[in-house]
Amino acid sequence: MIRRIFFLSFAAFACAFLAACHSAGPYGHAVTYAPLSDEQDALATAREYDPVMFQRNPEEWHKSPVSLFGVVTKRAPGANGAAYLTVSVRRLEPRNLCENMNDEDSCRVTVSDADFGVVHALVKLRPDDDVGPKSVGVNSLLRFIGEFGEEVDTGDGAPILRASYYRHWPPFFYVTKSAARDMRQ
Repeated sequence: MIRRIFFLSFAAFACAFLAACHSAGPYGHAVTYAPLSDEQDALATAREYDPVMFQRNPEEWHKSPVSLFGVVTKRAPGANGAAYLTVSVRRLEPRNLCENMNDEDSCRVTVSDADFGVVHALVKLRPDDDVGPKSVGVNSLLRFIGEFGEEVDTGDGAPILRASYYRHWPPFFYVTKSAARDMRQ
């Protein structure tokens, strides 16, 4: 009888523990931003992009990997099968907005409403992100990790990032801070 009670107690604890170990998944459904494991590895040597500091000292920013979030405003074919994306740079908000604070599945990665400049990114997209219903397109959010080269876009003079890593959120899988009137933080 004691063994049975112990076993049932242990099983209940294990179920509760597993339910508590909720993964944010590829779209980051969590109260705070949760990097994926390969994203965490790529971030190890990267620093957050600062457009003002980049303008002041671009040579310094060419020396190490950079991380930035951007909302796609234009997609075009790039060199060697890569996509050439024009993005509106955004800041990651410290907490994600959620429709229901008791349900992390209702949380969405949240970025600023404000645009902090334009960057172009050359990125080799995975097949599902290249073509299909959730492919990278206008209004997609991406996190890029990569390096700036010396080249700039000939149309607007904005820097070009060569992405070695990216994470993608299709439209409606993330929100901007303006959604706070309908969601909670």
